[in-house]
Amino acid sequence: MQATVHAFDESTGSGSVLTDNGRLITVDAATFAASSLRHLRVGQRVSIEVGGSGVTRLWIDGIGPGQRIR
Repeated sequence: MQATVHAFDESTGSGSVLTDNGRLITVDAATFAASSLRHLRVGQRVSIEVGGSGVTRLWIDGIGPGQRIR
């Protein structure tokens, strides 16, 4: 699923994203740390997987082994 970064606090590593259908979902510090991303900026497009407590996986397409930016 695609989403846009709505808020991000660099000091805590947590924030929120807004999905394309208007749903606001939390991103906790553990999920952000597992993403291997160094920072996020408001308005940035990301790909996410969602579970019961919020975002469970976060990444940027084209950033990672074997991925190409299209």
